[in-house]
Amino acid sequence: MYIQAQDRGATPRTGHCKVMVYITDLNDNYPEVNIESVKSLLSENVPVGTLIAVVSVSDRDSGANGVVELTLSQQQSLPFVLNKSSEGYFELLVSKPLDREIISKYDITMRVTDKGSPPLSEDETITLEILDVNDNAPTFSQSYYTIHVVENNLPGALLTSLSAFDPDLHENQYLVYFIMEKEIVNTSMSMLFSINPENGDLYALKTFDYERERDFLFHIEARDSGVPPLSSNVTVHIIILDQNDNTPLIVSPWRAQGSVVEEVIPRSTDKGHLIAKVIAIDADSEQNARVTYQLLQISDATLFSLDQYNGEIRTTRMFSYRDPRQQRLVIVAKDNGDPALSATVTIKISTVEHVMSFSETTELPIEYDVFTDLNLYLVIGLGAVSFLLLITILVIIVLKCQKPKPKAIKIPPANRNSVISRNSVISQRSSTIADSTLISSDAYWYSLFLAETRKGKVVVRQPIIPKGAGYFVSSIPRSIGPSETTDSRASTLEQEPRRELP
Repeated sequence: MYIQAQDRGATPRTGHCKVMVYITDLNDNYPEVNIESVKSLLSENVPVGTLIAVVSVSDRDSGANGVVELTLSQQQSLPFVLNKSSEGYFELLVSKPLDREIISKYDITMRVTDKGSPPLSEDETITLEILDVNDNAPTFSQSYYTIHVVENNLPGALLTSLSAFDPDLHENQYLVYFIMEKEIVNTSMSMLFSINPENGDLYALKTFDYERERDFLFHIEARDSGVPPLSSNVTVHIIILDQNDNTPLIVSPWRAQGSVVEEVIPRSTDKGHLIAKVIAIDADSEQNARVTYQLLQISDATLFSLDQYNGEIRTTRMFSYRDPRQQRLVIVAKDNGDPALSATVTIKISTVEHVMSFSETTELPIEYDVFTDLNLYLVIGLGAVSFLLLITILVIIVLKCQKPKPKAIKIPPANRNSVISRNSVISQRSSTIADSTLISSDAYWYSLFLAETRKGKVVVRQPIIPKGAGYFVSSIPRSIGPSETTDSRASTLEQEPRRELP
């Protein structure tokens, strides 16, 4: 600007000057933050470096007052970073892997600050939600479950509840339980146990018997409904506990059902003599199978004693003439279960002056139903087969022995040069013989055996022929009788040359 000064004299005089005014900036404007591009939803499986937002900053002040700086609040705890792309522009990026199960939502606060004095700052907050991905398999609270079940349970009884946890959301969190198939003695686990697919409640489908089945080992799987589905399994060990459901069985001394055991001892028996030993077994286990013995009834308590653990009955004194010849004891075998079960045996003890030898003793025969109807049928069948086999063998032997032997035909001696005439008549045999054959020899007579075949052939068996011997065979057909033998029907088979014997 220009300034003029004038005095008040008669002749006023003036002066001029130029004034330059410089305005100093004050830091009176707050910096500004503009978010131009932002994602409010982000999947937890996005890779590192994914762009979330583009941010621009500005300040209307000048100088140092207009220089701004953009930062993230709580930078160390956030998986994000600001990257300056150009002057006044920043990119918000993912710097670490995200996990929705840890933090599902982020409030990202960006602060822009100028360099004035005093500095001014402005905050801008954006909200980022992390979307769930099926990246977590279900987990059970235990890796191994041991379940105790008392035998004789009711079918359908609840054994336990197996629950798994999946930290995912929605369908990724919905679990289905099922028993992994396994066969035990051709029985599938799904026939013994059942599990509720929604809540994991495990049920027994049958009544278990400790004496037959002691334990079961199988696996239960929990599977979510995500894509792809994830699963995990747990081992379940079912242990059947014994219940006192078996009565002791007295195996010694043996007795028939409801009968009394009889023992014979001499009256001269000494004190401490072993009369009998009661042995009982129990199919249960542990305390339920522990058997003790007690005298339930006794005719003379001063005469006999019973060991409660091994069941031995012994005399406590010698017999006197006042003691009855027969004593009766009722012994009970009781287990240690709750409630206790028991069995009794009655022993009748007879005293004699001397003990008979084994051959003199008489024992009550025990009737066994040996020859039942089935056994009788088996014996009859076996006998019939053996008889038929024997008859067949005998018939074969007889037929072999009665087989007719071929008979040699005896012919009167003749001269060396004699030849049997073809008109010689040989009486025919029955219809079973095919032909009649004659043999002539200069040196020997040979037997010719005849046989008939269906083809009407003549079978000739010839022994060793000496040198110079010859033979003629004349055959007569079966259909021609002796009277019909003619020259035309007789034929000479062969004649060997005559040779001189050496």
